[in-house]
Amino acid sequence: MDWDKLRIFHAVADAGSLTHAGDVLHLSQSAVSRQVRALEESLNTTLFHRHARGLILTEQGELLFDATSAMAKRLDAAAARIRDSEEEVFGELRVTTTTGFGTLWLAPRLSKLYEKYPDLNIDLMLEERVLDLPMREADVAIRMKEPSQADLVRKRLMSVRMRLYATEQYLKDHGTPQTLEDLAGHRLISQNTTSTQVGAGASMVHQLMAYNISSRLSVNNYFGVLHAVLYNLGIGVLPDYVLQDFPELKRVLPDFESAEVPVFLAYPEELRHSKRISVFRDFVQEEIISHRKQLKEQGNL
Repeated sequence: MDWDKLRIFHAVADAGSLTHAGDVLHLSQSAVSRQVRALEESLNTTLFHRHARGLILTEQGELLFDATSAMAKRLDAAAARIRDSEEEVFGELRVTTTTGFGTLWLAPRLSKLYEKYPDLNIDLMLEERVLDLPMREADVAIRMKEPSQADLVRKRLMSVRMRLYATEQYLKDHGTPQTLEDLAGHRLISQNTTSTQVGAGASMVHQLMAYNISSRLSVNNYFGVLHAVLYNLGIGVLPDYVLQDFPELKRVLPDFESAEVPVFLAYPEELRHSKRISVFRDFVQEEIISHRKQLKEQGNL
C-alpha cells in the first residue's frame, strides 16, 4: 500500500472530516478526497460512510485505522529516539505502575526528576492491569512481579512486604494488640480481597480474617487504606514502603508480615538506548537506595 495514501487516510479518520484533515496536512479538500478514493479503489472496499455531519469509518476502515494508529505510535517512538541526544532529555515518557506504588511512593518523588530534566513530560498511568509494553501501551513499567512478556529488559528493584500499621493516636485510644487474637477488638482496614492486587497481600488479609475480626473497612487501593489509617479509623494492611514518608505510622505486631513481593522495572528491548528510559531507571534506582538507607537508619528494615 502507498504510505502517503495511508498517512492521508489516517489524518481523515482521526479528524472525521476531509476539510480538517486537509488543514492538518496542508492539502486541499479535493486532493485529500482523491487520495482516499484511490486508496479505497486499491483495496476494493469502502473505508468511510459519508454523512452531512462528517465521515464515519466502516468496519473495514476501522481495521485499517487500527493498523495506521499502531504504525503512528511506532513512528512517534522512533522519532523520539532519534531526537534524544547525549545532552538533552525531553519528550513524553509513559510510565505504568500500580495505583498504590504510583500514588504513595513514585509520584511524591518525581519533583526531583523534573528538577534535573524540566523538559521531560511524564504520563503516569496508574492501574492494576498489566499494559502491553512490546505493543507500546507504555514505555516503562514498575510491577509487583516479574513481567512475563517477551522482548523486555527487566531489572529487580527491591522487595516489599505487607505489614500492619496504625497511628500513635489510634493505639493510644484503643490499645496496642499484642497477639493476632487481640485484633478481634480492632477495626481492620485493608484492600478488598476481590480487587486486583498482589497475592501476598490478599493471603495476609485472608489469614487475618480467621481471627474473628468483627469490624472491617475495605478499600480498592492502598491509597485509600493509608488515608483511612491516618484518620485513626483502625489498623491497616499496607506495603512497608509507606513508612518512609509517613513516620507517624506505627507498626503493629512486628513479627507478622506477608511473604516477600518482588518489584521489577521493565521496558521494551527496542528502547534499551532511550535517554528518557535510562534517566528514569537511574532516578528510580537512586531513590530506592536512599529509601532503604533511611529505613535502615530508622531500624525499619
